[in-house]
Amino acid sequence: MLAALGNIFKVPELRKKVLFTLFIIVVYRVGAHVPTPGIDGNALNNFFQRISGTAGGNLFNIMALFSGGALQKATVFALGIMPYISASIILQLLTVVIPQLERLAKDGGEEGRRQLIQYTRYGTLALALIQTFFIALWLENPMAFQGTVIVPNPGWSFRLMTILTLTTGTVFIMWLGEQIDEYGIGNGMSILITAGIIEAIPTALMQTYSLVRFGQLPYWKLALMIALFFGTVIAVVLIIQGQRKIPVQYAKQIRGHRVYGGQSTYLPLKVNQAGVIPIIFAQSIILFPATMAGFFPTQSFLRSIATGLSPGSILYTSLTAFLIIFFTFFYTAITFNPVDVANNLQKFGGFVPGIRPGKNTAEHLDYLMTRIAFSGAIFLALIAIFPNIINSPKILNIPFLIAHFFGGTGLLIIVGVMLDTMKTIESQLLMRHYDGFIKKGKLKARVR
Repeated sequence: MLAALGNIFKVPELRKKVLFTLFIIVVYRVGAHVPTPGIDGNALNNFFQRISGTAGGNLFNIMALFSGGALQKATVFALGIMPYISASIILQLLTVVIPQLERLAKDGGEEGRRQLIQYTRYGTLALALIQTFFIALWLENPMAFQGTVIVPNPGWSFRLMTILTLTTGTVFIMWLGEQIDEYGIGNGMSILITAGIIEAIPTALMQTYSLVRFGQLPYWKLALMIALFFGTVIAVVLIIQGQRKIPVQYAKQIRGHRVYGGQSTYLPLKVNQAGVIPIIFAQSIILFPATMAGFFPTQSFLRSIATGLSPGSILYTSLTAFLIIFFTFFYTAITFNPVDVANNLQKFGGFVPGIRPGKNTAEHLDYLMTRIAFSGAIFLALIAIFPNIINSPKILNIPFLIAHFFGGTGLLIIVGVMLDTMKTIESQLLMRHYDGFIKKGKLKARVR
């Protein structure tokens, strides 16, 4: 992996892709600091500083995870990439339910893929319009900010301007991610999310330094946090890279005078098949009542639900863990179909040794995938609730921002995206190596 990093700038094509990706990241981070018109930025900043460390402050920290802090600043990128992620997940779920979309995904080829991408764009736009309308109502309501006036001139002019500005920002972020997919390196949306999370790390480190300097964070707690950080990173790498290799044998087939097949290989079943999708889904559902309570602060029913589901509470922690486990199994069932895998193996003459092809193979793969997914689900649940555990006053009482970046969803995303990006870089370097080898072979053949 380190050798791949050293060879990045030696390959012109790869160097251009990496530099283009870095340029897009810079554009994204600059846009995350452009304020939305009509908002008193100083009043908004003072409000968030005042509630820092409270349940409400922790709630906004979680909500701002996927926007790189732009939500708390109410910038043009306040929504971040969440509408696109939500639209992508919804479309994947609909693909299982609606036969037309399922045929489009399986048999549509490149044209089908483009149509699904277009549907995702339409869904992103629709979700962004709805969310920005409620954000505008939330910003212009002083009761949502403990009496602080955030919008000096509320009304429909501000609402329409906010809807237009924030929706345009979300669409622009979506376009930036697609540019990375086409001309850059790695998964565009994941890289943009990671860039926003990484930008907040210096703030967490400075806060840690201040607490240690003034004696508010004992050295033994700091040493424990560092040990937990490295332990979490190692565990994340092992889980992300972990897979169960199912041996597969292909029968020999004679076609004319040639013999095909007969080789042995394996079918990799990933431990973390669902990625971070279950965490995103679970936190979106958990935060929905609190979000609605912020939009409608006069509703006592919503306020009571939001209080019960505040970050750090037992109900919040247990419900988050349950939803993550549930969505891990749900999303794994969507992305991995044992019946299709068994049919494809049988179609090409492959079989799992000791297991009859067809139905028995599908049942065997389903059994193995269920056990593997359970391990991945437990790990994801522990990673998601880890910051809440060490943030608890009864345990370590570590500030939420520090706890969040020493171990949690943010760390899982950063490590996962970095590993995927390095794999992409290594594969491109390997392809270039093979291309050069083939060209040299052709040149030698011509000389002969």
